[in-house]
Amino acid sequence: MKLLVYGAGVTGSQFAVRLHEAGHDVELLARGERLAALRRHGVQLAAGDSPVVRRVPVPVVEHPAGDYDLIAVPVRTHQVDAVLENLAGVGGDVLSLFNWAGGAAPLDAVLGAGRVLLGFPTVGGTMDGDVVRHRAPGLAARFVPMPIGEPGGRTTPRLTRIVRAFRAAGFNAKAEPRMDAWLRTHAAFEMPLGQAVLAAGGPAALAADPAAVRALLHRIRESLPAVPVPGGFAALRTLPAGLLVPVLRRFLRSSVATNSGLADSSPGAAAAYQRLADQLRAG
Repeated sequence: MKLLVYGAGVTGSQFAVRLHEAGHDVELLARGERLAALRRHGVQLAAGDSPVVRRVPVPVVEHPAGDYDLIAVPVRTHQVDAVLENLAGVGGDVLSLFNWAGGAAPLDAVLGAGRVLLGFPTVGGTMDGDVVRHRAPGLAARFVPMPIGEPGGRTTPRLTRIVRAFRAAGFNAKAEPRMDAWLRTHAAFEMPLGQAVLAAGGPAALAADPAAVRALLHRIRESLPAVPVPGGFAALRTLPAGLLVPVLRRFLRSSVATNSGLADSSPGAAAAYQRLADQLRAG
């Protein structure tokens, strides 16, 4: 497949490397200083705190060139509108890989009906200068699949083909028939969690305040949609607070929380959570 990965941050860089090494014709889109660094050194990857840095010469572009079989878009929620405008005239199916509770309709309105598939990435890590420090594969990588689905839940040849391609590249991809519900449910968890972390001054600071974590759990339960929720999210509604609050505090103290987007205190993070809140209210 000819693939464009739109965005060379932590997630996009890992997608581009694995798909490139799996034999696909991959281009990684970047801008500014990130583009210059990629042209000098390629994508630089390190596992966790390892001093060993691997350099992979993935082709990089500043603008989309021609049409593609698939365009993967791993960006922040507040960046989506600008990305859609840039892709409106570029041919190819588009796989959204971002927090999104607005459904496919607003994406179709810009890109054209029938082009969009919905998904969510399960890779993580941090940027250390120009080096992507990714999380080493663990239990989560084996048991938490990367969901990809068609709007409306159909199983189509392109969905089967894309899931197969990502699995062959080492991703635990899975066709998810309720992708719209999955994304809304994830947003109902991520939005209050992210806002609470920002208000507390970081994941560890929030974990240190049991009352604040209990209030967070209450907000998550208020935000969860009234319809049955997919996967393990249902536990957030059904298990007692006395069990869930310690679990949430343990998660907030873990390296997964501190080495992820939750530790981002930038204005962009606040804007992304606000966009999700607006989508959930409009839902």
